Amino acid sequence: MPILRPFDLVCVASAKMRDTYVNIMETEEFVINLPGADMVEKVIPTASHVPPEIDEFELAGLEEKRSAKVTAPGIKGCYAWMECKLHRIYEDTYMEVPYLLIPGKVVHLEVDDSIYNRDDGSWDTEAARPLMMIESDRGMHFCTVMDLEYFEPYGAMFPDGKDPLSWMYKEESP
Repeated sequence: MPILRPFDLVCVASAKMRDTYVNIMETEEFVINLPGADMVEKVIPTASHVPPEIDEFELAGLEEKRSAKVTAPGIKGCYAWMECKLHRIYEDTYMEVPYLLIPGKVVHLEVDDSIYNRDDGSWDTEAARPLMMIESDRGMHFCTVMDLEYFEPYGAMFPDGKDPLSWMYKEESP
């Protein structure tokens, strides 16, 4: 999830007993891969509780994608990749279960050309078919999103209609 705009900080959540946590602690880097619905069967193998010596890429039948700015690889076949440097790790417990919130600074964002709109920076969600998971009484319910094609300027959040962070964005020349 994004924390601040313009898309500098993002946050992922993790259980403390994951290889992901160990890898991030050791390297202070990570990649957030954004898979489409066509990759739904690859998700669970990458999240399986397996010993650290088991390669989740191999287990899920995935190929690594070389990253541009971090050493951690991305996953080929995703529609976007956020290469991140660790900002901080917040640890807490809920009902005696430890969890982590891990904010990272995006140092490189790559979006597949087939879904990126160069005119306004939007993404074609119909083409990307972003894979999402919501919970249900039966377990993890996988789904995707539908674009409502509804936009509001950032200034809409403020009483005067002015975005106090507008200075951070480039003005486009006519």
